Amino acid sequence: MGFMDKLVLFIICLVAFFGMAGGALMGPVLPSMVEPLNTSREAVGWVLGVYTFSTALFMVLLGVVTDRIGRKKVLIPCLLINGVAGLAGYFAPNLPILLVFRFIQGIGIAGMMPVVMTMIGELYDGLERVHAMGRMSMTTAVGSVSAPLIGGTLAVLGWNYPFLFYGLTIPLAFIAMLFLPETMNSNPEQRTGFKKMFMSLKDIRVAYTVFLSFAVFFLLYTIVIYVPFILKDNFGFTSQGAGLALGVQGASMVIFASQAKRLASKYPKYTILGIGFTLLGIAVVGMSGVYSIPLVFLLLLVFGVGFGMVQPLLNTLVTQVAPNDAMGSVVSLFNTMKYVGQTAAPAVLGVILLNSNLVVVFIASSLLGFCVAISTYIMRHKIYTTDT
Repeated sequence: MGFMDKLVLFIICLVAFFGMAGGALMGPVLPSMVEPLNTSREAVGWVLGVYTFSTALFMVLLGVVTDRIGRKKVLIPCLLINGVAGLAGYFAPNLPILLVFRFIQGIGIAGMMPVVMTMIGELYDGLERVHAMGRMSMTTAVGSVSAPLIGGTLAVLGWNYPFLFYGLTIPLAFIAMLFLPETMNSNPEQRTGFKKMFMSLKDIRVAYTVFLSFAVFFLLYTIVIYVPFILKDNFGFTSQGAGLALGVQGASMVIFASQAKRLASKYPKYTILGIGFTLLGIAVVGMSGVYSIPLVFLLLLVFGVGFGMVQPLLNTLVTQVAPNDAMGSVVSLFNTMKYVGQTAAPAVLGVILLNSNLVVVFIASSLLGFCVAISTYIMRHKIYTTDT
């Protein structure tokens, strides 16, 4: 890669970092918002809930828009929306007004991650695309680990100081405007809409890849939501300690995501996916019988390895199987399924927990990981047979 190529990829990764940090930044700050905003613990959770709802709601819509008007014409305004609405949260006098700002901010986030993924799909081919997606996945993993630390540190100054961090996407918007290329095909006859996006799902490769996006984030949120309960109930961890413990998986995600190109050059895609989902299943089912802190950390490490193998490859695959004239909308649908997976995990597993215990929760979730691992082998001749 030349200097400009590296600069473009660096900007793309920065956008992905802020896209990931948008929600994670506020997690540790919520308790300190209750008193200043004169609200309750239950209500303050909407600071995250409204944000993710807005993101999921607008992601597919903006994906269709990117296929009609262009990638940069969506990305630049979304970066500005995220920055301005985020900064506005600093001045929010009460919870209802803050929630309005968070809803608007979610619109900005909805157009960030799918657009840069689409741009990678159009800028790179073959193993270089895997490499770029690996770098982006590594960046988002860093964001998932560092954002809570950034938010918690800024909250020491005041509950609203973390919102200032979002303002950094305003100068990033101008940098992206100057240096990022427009990658979309300019032929207006090839610009499509919702019909083309849903027609694309008739292709088993597209539908299956979108499903895998749901599955991997369902498994991730099994760990994120329920492992802290184990750490607290069995080993006396505080919420802060549990958050730091989850950072172990983030560290291993970063390491293996950085090796995505090397893995893809040596092994077939279905092999990497199969091993990755098997590791995810092993880590989740292992949590059902942990008896020591070192074992918890080992399983978190294994989960991070599996996630680091799967996520960059899935990000690459969706850009490979999506039709060129509907790539933006299909990639947006793919990203929306991440939020569906994050929502479905507590909904489905919460019902299981209500009627059983955490052991059953982890066993039930792990079955998804193992079934998906088997399915990648069964589908190997229909899907992912090329590197183009």
